[in-house]
Amino acid sequence: MLKYELQNAADKLVKEIFGVTAGETVVITADTCSDMDVIDAVASSVVAAQAKPMVITLKTPAGVGKAADPDLPIEALSAALTKADVWIEFNHQWLLYSTPFTIAEQNNKKMRYMCLVDFDPEVMHRVIGQVNCASLKEFMLATRELHKKSSRMKVTTPAGTDVKFELDQNHYMTCDYGDATVPGIHMVPGQLNVVPKFGSINGRIVFDGTITPPLGRRVTEPVTLVVENSVITKVEGGADAVEYEKWLKSFDDEGMLKMAHIAYGFNPGATLTGNVVEDERVWGCTEWGIGFVSDFDAPPNGQDAKSHSDGICLSASVWLDDKPLMLGGKIVHEELSKICPVK
Repeated sequence: MLKYELQNAADKLVKEIFGVTAGETVVITADTCSDMDVIDAVASSVVAAQAKPMVITLKTPAGVGKAADPDLPIEALSAALTKADVWIEFNHQWLLYSTPFTIAEQNNKKMRYMCLVDFDPEVMHRVIGQVNCASLKEFMLATRELHKKSSRMKVTTPAGTDVKFELDQNHYMTCDYGDATVPGIHMVPGQLNVVPKFGSINGRIVFDGTITPPLGRRVTEPVTLVVENSVITKVEGGADAVEYEKWLKSFDDEGMLKMAHIAYGFNPGATLTGNVVEDERVWGCTEWGIGFVSDFDAPPNGQDAKSHSDGICLSASVWLDDKPLMLGGKIVHEELSKICPVK
């Protein structure tokens, strides 16, 4: 399916987004649940760029991140990744934050990395192939600058989200718009991530999209988090809310009840599918993270927690310092609306 469209998306990923040049080594990792049509298309694009693809297919681990370690050939995989110019991860059970990832990040300062969890031809076409990264870059950088000049945010949604918080300009704002040409950790185009001032989030956050983990799908009915000083004090809703609260508390870790970040979905092609990487980028949504925050995103110490979870709020309205930025998922800010890729 989408054979020609897939190759177009693969070419864009390799040549435009990563800027792969002749002679570079591009490691592509997958597991036995990955879509091999995607792997083959990207490897072909690497060859067309006169670079050197190295495809590593692993047995699908039982867990993700460090929980994948027991199933990984840690020394051999780490050795390969520490010599790569580019690492593109297509694993189903992602290696992000696993031991090989950590070793590669620490020891390979030239590496350019991107995590493309569970990508199939349709996802590649929607969120890579159809996206004009140049126009997205202009819009997202301008949006980030507005946040850098603001001190407060308010977010509401039709499902009942109504929450306020403060910004901390010492925290890093990740802005992924489709440029992985410089060394570092990059993500799929179309997400602006904000880590609020710790302890400042108050109100109700209602997930009416997906929650991953533990559900990995759209909720059957909204799940409401009552948040006081950035701590979840109550989880309300039906069976999904019960399951989610049980999962959060199963870690016996107070960090797993702390709000971590909020991110905007700004990928024009993304749809809600249950794939967290795509769901987080559905245009006009806000995605809330719970639990762990790295010390890179929130220096100097981040926020410690045993795991991390992400939930989606659809059709968000956002105010910066009481001025509307987005209403019902549509950009209304006068200057941003002129350069917004979605009208």
